[in-house]
Parts: sequence; C-alpha cells; structure tokens
Amino acid sequence: MIKPKCLKKGDRIGFISPSYWLDEKDLKRTAAYFQERGYEINIGSSNSLRSGPFAGTPQQRADDIHQMFSDPNIDAIICARGGYGANRVLPLLDYDHIRNHPKIFMGYSDITGYLTSITQKTGLVTFHGPMLASYKKRLVNYNFDLMEKVLGGEPSVYIEPPELLPVRVLKSGTAVGPLWGGNMTLLINLLGTKDSLNTNGVILFLEDLDEYLYAFERILVHMRTAGMFENIKGLIIGELDEFKDNDIPFGRDTDEIVLDICGDLNIPIVSNFPCGHGTYQTTLPISIPVELDANGQKPNIKLLESAVETNS
Repeated sequence: MIKPKCLKKGDRIGFISPSYWLDEKDLKRTAAYFQERGYEINIGSSNSLRSGPFAGTPQQRADDIHQMFSDPNIDAIICARGGYGANRVLPLLDYDHIRNHPKIFMGYSDITGYLTSITQKTGLVTFHGPMLASYKKRLVNYNFDLMEKVLGGEPSVYIEPPELLPVRVLKSGTAVGPLWGGNMTLLINLLGTKDSLNTNGVILFLEDLDEYLYAFERILVHMRTAGMFENIKGLIIGELDEFKDNDIPFGRDTDEIVLDICGDLNIPIVSNFPCGHGTYQTTLPISIPVELDANGQKPNIKLLESAVETNS
C-alpha cells in the first residue's frame, strides 16, 4: 500500500477531465471554491479539449493524467467530472509512472475505473469522492469538510451520514475489511478484464444513477453469479439517485431488491449511504481498512488508519 502525501492549505490541486468535459463556466466557478478555502489550483490541459462529449482523445486524456502525476508542483489531482470514457484510457496508462509519483487522486462515477485500476495495479490509495461537478448547484459543506478531514490525515475519522440523508440498515452487524467499490455499471463493465475488481475479504460499496429497477436487479444478479459477493465482509449501497420504474411496476423498491439478492449473506448491509450521485458525497479511501458499524440508528464507517502520509 502506498499512501499519498496529505493535503494541506496552500497546496496546489490539479483538476483534470479524464472522461467527459465540464462546461467552462461551471469549471471556473467550482474550482474557485477551492481557492476560497486556501488552495492553489491548476487546470489541466484536458479541460480545454473537445472530442464530442469527451475531454480530448483517449491518448490526450491519458497524457494529462501522466502530466499531473509527474508535475512536482501538483500536490493532489481531483477530477472535474465523470461521464463515460475511462475504458478507452485505462489501457494507455503508465502504471509504473503513477506508482513512482504518488499523489492524491479523487473522483467518482466513471472515475471508478481509474480508482480501482490504479490502486490494484500500483498499490496507491485513491479516493472515491466529490468532484467539481458535485458543486455545480452550490458548495456542499458536508462534502468539502469531510474531504479535508480524510485527505488531511486527521486521526480516527468517522464517516457519518448527514442528518438530511437517513441511512437505512438492511442487515445489522459490524464488519472490518479494506474498503473497495464504486459505480456499479463501471464495475460490471470491468468484469472479465485485466481491471476486474478483486472483492475477496472487502467491505464493498456500490452506487449508480438513473437506472430502471429491473436493471438494478440485473446488475446485482450479475455480480452475485460472477462471485463478487462470495467473500465480502459488508455491503454498502449508496444513494441511488434518479432511479425509475417501468409502466408495469417492478413491484419492489431498491432495498427489497438488495435483500432479495443478497439477504442470505451473513454480513451487515446498509443502504442510502452518502456515496454516489446525490447531494451528499463522502470521501472514501480505496483499499484502506475500515470498520462498518451497522448496529445503531446511524450507521457509520471508521477509518482504522490514515489514508494519507502525514510525515512527508
């Protein structure tokens, strides 16, 4: 495990668009939030490139990632947005180069592909957390404050949901294990490839956006039959934003679907956790050991060690 250097006030954050591009007005306005909080910013070259919805060609996006990792003046890398396109970039990444220049790398959605692949192939801890697109409507203090705690290396960080987002306990219990996961569609797309996620012994978190209920069940069934749930220690279902039904009702909500497919597993299961496409987004360090406490009314995740190096 390689831990990146912690994030401090005055550090320079590089913003990249390794999948879709973010509208220039939104890019500048949301990046300014980081300046207001005391960070310097650097806008990567991919943000100004256009190839349809993509921020440049796959090679141009890979080049921007490499440039950000190699630039000694960049202390952390945060993605502007997700979308689609990581699958074209992953084969072009120089993982040795990334391993030799470790630093914070954070995003979610399509960025799941980058997070799981980088961490599995290099040992570098990456972060599933808010991007610039997370603040298109407004700055969300819950997201930003928790990000600073995790990336800043505060000791004994508890990741608790905000009062306005009630997390539901589907199966109670406590579990300990390394934290892995991300967007369900991305994880399914990586199955059978060199970038498939190894879920053995992990606490797995899953989220997605704008899916039909039948498609949500189909993904869970696929994951179950592919063996992704066989040896997990706990299951966290994120906020499933903008899910919908067909004209003929599916007859079960998302919690009922989860219990139907995974209810026989002897593990704690929670749902509606703030990781995903909703307003509230936690910063979850990929591969760091955590404790999932799903025994009370407010399920939480405790980081069992710092996700960053605080002595460098």
